[in-house]
Amino acid sequence: MCSGPFRTIDAVTAIAEVEPGRWDALLDRIGVTDVYFSEGFVRASAALVDAEPVLLHDGGDGVFVVLLRDDPTDVVTPYGYGGPVGGIARAGYEDWCARRGVVTSFVVFHPLLRTDDLGFRRVPLGGTVAWSLSGDLRAGMHRHHRRLVRRAEREGLAAAATPAPDNLDEFVTLYSDAMRRLGASPFYLFGPPYWEALLRDVPLVRVDVRDGGGALAASVLGMGRPPWLHYHLGASTADGLGTGASHLALCTLAEWGQANGYALLHLGGGVGGRADSLLEYKLRFAPDGLRPSATGRAVHDMAAYTRLTGSDRVDWEGFFPAYRAPY
Repeated sequence: MCSGPFRTIDAVTAIAEVEPGRWDALLDRIGVTDVYFSEGFVRASAALVDAEPVLLHDGGDGVFVVLLRDDPTDVVTPYGYGGPVGGIARAGYEDWCARRGVVTSFVVFHPLLRTDDLGFRRVPLGGTVAWSLSGDLRAGMHRHHRRLVRRAEREGLAAAATPAPDNLDEFVTLYSDAMRRLGASPFYLFGPPYWEALLRDVPLVRVDVRDGGGALAASVLGMGRPPWLHYHLGASTADGLGTGASHLALCTLAEWGQANGYALLHLGGGVGGRADSLLEYKLRFAPDGLRPSATGRAVHDMAAYTRLTGSDRVDWEGFFPAYRAPY
């Protein structure tokens, strides 16, 4: 049985929920140091979907960070990437789901970690981009991106990295304006609690690109601690589009990461995980950096799923779980 910081849920499988405030020490001990598993980021993500953050631990090296939603009860991974790592047993997870009344699980597997599938139905995505921060970073970029970075600098744009920024006000305004201009889903118009949690609890670096008059043209947020830096969010002004400002911002983020001991910059994938123009844009920073990505889907209580959807058939490739479809 587990003891200390773990509340044992099942004495046979030893699946336990780690007490709040003890997550990061446990994760450090077993070598899972990526920011997407950290308590600070997971709690920030939980507020976006009105969920309970939970870290499951098997007493050994197996952990699984989940967001537990209500009405009906189901599991999703935090905003971004996650999944079970280190050998979580399928039987133990199924037992925990039964005890918690979990109907379904939907995870986006972390593309940089070896994750366990727990018997989930794996559905491939378009891939994500991991930029190795070794050697001459600019020389390795696609010539189109190199040209835009040079153009931005030639026209007087200047980039500066600010680790552990003391505020995000200017970034939030820029990002929110860009999301409205693009007609993004309301989900991406994050409220003050999310920004406050990021600033307070997540290791951040902000890169701002300004014109000769000091006006902000583009900005990006990176997060994480070595060895992996993640590009989290970014935006440019309407006037900054086409100037290379965003290219310069990401290039500067990568160069800052290289100088500060990071092995790679994970740029992420396309919109909704698709192989689209956004993925192609990111891939031009690191032409050899494409990594496979996938979601995992499971129904743990078929009777409840049938009641909720009105059907005993599961569309594994479509919107999952179907009972949360936005229509």
